[in-house]
Amino acid sequence: MNETTPIITKSFDVQAIRKDFPILDDLMPGGKRLTFLDTAASAQKPQVVIDAMSRVYGHEYANIHRGVYHLSQLATDHFEAARRKVQGFLGAKFDREIIFTRNATEAINLVATSWGHANLKAGDQIILSEMEHHANIVPWQLLRDQIGIELVVAPIDDDGVLILDAYQKCFTPKTKMVAMTHVSNALGTITPIADIIQTAHDHGALVLVDGSQAVPHMHVDVVALDADFYVFTGHKLYGPSGIGVLYGKEDLLNAMPPYQGGGEMIATVTFEKTTYADLPHKFEAGTPNIVGAIGLGAAIDYLDTIDRDAAHAHEMALLAYTVEQLTAMNDVRIYGTAPEKTGLVSFTIDAVHPHDVGTILDHDGIAVRAGHHCAQPVMDHFGVPATTRASFGLHSDFDDVDALVAGIKQVQEIFC
Repeated sequence: MNETTPIITKSFDVQAIRKDFPILDDLMPGGKRLTFLDTAASAQKPQVVIDAMSRVYGHEYANIHRGVYHLSQLATDHFEAARRKVQGFLGAKFDREIIFTRNATEAINLVATSWGHANLKAGDQIILSEMEHHANIVPWQLLRDQIGIELVVAPIDDDGVLILDAYQKCFTPKTKMVAMTHVSNALGTITPIADIIQTAHDHGALVLVDGSQAVPHMHVDVVALDADFYVFTGHKLYGPSGIGVLYGKEDLLNAMPPYQGGGEMIATVTFEKTTYADLPHKFEAGTPNIVGAIGLGAAIDYLDTIDRDAAHAHEMALLAYTVEQLTAMNDVRIYGTAPEKTGLVSFTIDAVHPHDVGTILDHDGIAVRAGHHCAQPVMDHFGVPATTRASFGLHSDFDDVDALVAGIKQVQEIFC
């Protein structure tokens, strides 16, 4: 940390936080300190999450909702307790509005397939933004190809900000759904999601919000937002992979047909007819990721021990410091300069491919993401094939940023 490093005025002990993440004690090849700056792709796991999952696998595991014996009932209780933790985390009215999925991608596919086929017809329109992750583009394209709906894309400006006037002009009487990110995974832009939702509702359209990049960084209240659907993935929230969440308003979920068929999602089955279980089980066919859900609950418990406002202040200081350092460097360009951002910086170095940047940084134990970040339309907007992306987690500190800056200088010495 150099003399220009800003001073944090709020209390946030990042060094204490770092001790919660065992991987940060590991040395990278060559004995290098791990500088992990890829939390936007997948967050590292605190020990309490690892312990919670290990305890279930080692001492409390059984299939859920079916067994009358002690272990099954115990696992069921833990699983459903995790659902209630997610309910509280999102501010949902009812735990039955929380559907466990494999990830945010499956949650979006669930809505596109179930709600989409039940409610849309050829010529109906869905509005997306230019900064969507592929997970919030491709499912709607599949639906378009199947039933003939139209996709309308709201543009962003060269700061990576959604152009609200243009968004408002996208609406027609045929607009039925807006599917939009809360935070861009490629740029870090925080969208004005409350205004986006209100505009859509004024036009009689529903809204699905991709919150995967939002929930690790900010408080989310789905009732206050009046979101119709809200999705996120557990592995970006310091929980395990293979577990995600779909929140949906109860009346919408009740009216939707099942997404998949099998065990658990049924009430009765004969060869002539099947009746379906009530929410949330109607959308959770088969044995779920029991331990993953419990691990996600443990991650939420962990976040509840942290002053999220102080963590946010620390993150914003890191972001400002990183932008200051990179802006002062020759031949470095930052993409995504919205006034409202999370702790994420996408950049390029002139005449150096991001993959080369990522490879050289890795030699010094610095983990960043290089590529199109599953957001190729964003890259197309800026006329680049890829960027290097550094993204912060709770454990990120100013030493991480200084290591990144030193690594970029080394890249420039090699290529420039």
